Parts: sequence; structure tokens; C-alpha cells
Amino acid sequence: MSELDASPTTSQTITRISILWGVALVLAIVAAIAAISAVKGASGPAQPVRAYLAALQAGDGARALGALRAQVPPGSAAMLDGAPLRDSMSRVQNLTVGEPKAAADGRQDVPVTFTSGGANYTSDFLVEQTGTDWLFFPQWSIVPAALPTVEATVVNSTRATLNGAAVNMPSGHNSFPVFYPGSYVGSLAGQYFAADPKSAVATQRNTQAHLALETKATPALTGAIEAKAKEFLDDCAKTASSKQQLQPACPFSFVTGNRIVDGSIAWGISDYPKASVTPYNGQWTVAPLAGKAHLTAQQIDLFTGRQSQLSVDRGFTFTMKMDVSGSTITLTPVIG
Repeated sequence: MSELDASPTTSQTITRISILWGVALVLAIVAAIAAISAVKGASGPAQPVRAYLAALQAGDGARALGALRAQVPPGSAAMLDGAPLRDSMSRVQNLTVGEPKAAADGRQDVPVTFTSGGANYTSDFLVEQTGTDWLFFPQWSIVPAALPTVEATVVNSTRATLNGAAVNMPSGHNSFPVFYPGSYVGSLAGQYFAADPKSAVATQRNTQAHLALETKATPALTGAIEAKAKEFLDDCAKTASSKQQLQPACPFSFVTGNRIVDGSIAWGISDYPKASVTPYNGQWTVAPLAGKAHLTAQQIDLFTGRQSQLSVDRGFTFTMKMDVSGSTITLTPVIG
């Protein structure tokens, strides 16, 4: 084959190679643009906020604190890691990172919306540029600020439960630095004293949320007081009847100007007291117990000599001294 015969083939080969190089160049440019977009998105203002939220959901307090760069206020650190932190995030629903908005001094504000307990909330994260990636992509970090706190109180107790963890409550109060967004639920469980669950939601940095636990006597305690009162009153009525006393050493008595026939006095309790326990001056007191006693007897009118049936109800009140020592309750009726 001569050189003149080979020229068209060579020309076609060069053309094909040029086309292939052109296609490769276009693909390289597209890939570069995609890579640049990916790096830009990964290093955008919302990136540190997403990393922080991921750490919260994992219950990784150390990683979350590092991403937030926060100052930790004084108080108990019980809510800042592990199960209590995961419990907090279990009640944070519909977590959405919004579009960053320009703020002062070149910073950006990243809103995070969420729901908790059926209510809508927004947490704001201020971010700032702290460097660059690949020499020209901005690197963002959350602006340092103090963590919020949950200020918890509980009536007449030095302990409570917060997000499933047993916590100390010296003098009935404690301060808990917490992450945000977060939901914090406190309660107190006990045989004789308990507090229903109360919740607080932390939404912003450097704020305080308040959680007040209202400790009350349990039905087990009021039932024990009422049982003790019933036992005391029944014994009192029985003794007064056996001794034929109108003024026994009991909360109830009766005075009459008529003569009572011997052997006819019978006392009984017609209305037993309902117990109520209230806090007072750091202690627990039993409210005065009120009830009614019923007296039957045969009486003789001293002027006419006529005998008749006596049947009266006598209202009464008395108190119950209650001593609380750990899980032991001592009840002592007090008359007069």
C-alpha cells in the first residue's frame, strides 16, 4: 500500500482520537464540577450543625460538645452523655436543618426546626468561618456559647429521676447543663411519696428551662394513714362502749344533763376520716382528720323520769403525728 492510500485512514484515526480526548475532557470537567459542589456542600455553613445533631442522636456527648465548642455552666453533668442524652433526642421529632441566613460580621445563622410533645420549636445556631478546605472552600464552625441549663426542683426530696437517670437533688434543687435541642423529663417514684412526670424543652444556647416536680403523698401512704385512723377509732369506740363512757379518751365525747341507763352506751364510727398530707417547712404533715361517731344509749329525764332512746352523731377532729425515716413511716394519733 502506498503513502497516498494510507492518508485518509490516518486522518480518520486522528479525528477519532481528538473526539475521544474531547469527550474525556468534558467528563473530567463535569466530574470536577460535581466534586467541587460536593465539597462545597460538605463544608457549607450547615455542615457543623448537622455533625452536632448526629452526635446528639448517637448519645455521644464528647463529640457533640466538640462540635458545639460550648462552655459548660456549673452543675450536674448527668444529662450530657449516653442514655439520658439519647432519651432526650427520642422526644425530638421532625428534626429539620433549614437554609443558612446571613448574620453580622460575616457569620451565618442556621435554623433547626423540630417538634416535641406536639409543639413546634426552633433552635438557632450561629456559625462562623474558621478556615478553608482545599485552600479556597470556606470551613465553618459553630460560634462558642454557654450550654442551656435545666433548673430542676422537687418538693421534700433529695433525689429524682431525669431522663431515666437517678439524680441527686441537694436541698430539693439541682442545675443540669444540657444540649439543645432537647427534651428533659423529670419524675419521682416512691412507695409513699411521688411526683408525676414534668417536662422541659431546651431550644437555645445560654438559656434556662425550669422543671418543678410537685411531690405528693401516694395512695399507699394516705391509705396507710386512713387504716391507722380506722384502727385507732374502732379501738377507741370499743373501749368507750365496754367501759360505758360518754367522755372517753377519744376524739369524740358527749355531754348530757339526763341520766344514762347503765349498760346502754354504745359507740360506733359512722364516718371515717379521709387523709391528706401536705408539705410544710421541709417536712410532711397530716392534715387534721375529721369524722363522725355515733352514740346510742337509754336516757332518763331527771325532771319527768321519762326514759327515751338517745341516738346522736358527734363530729370530731384529731391529728396524726407522722415520722418519716427513709422508707419507714411511723404514725401516732394525737388527741387534744
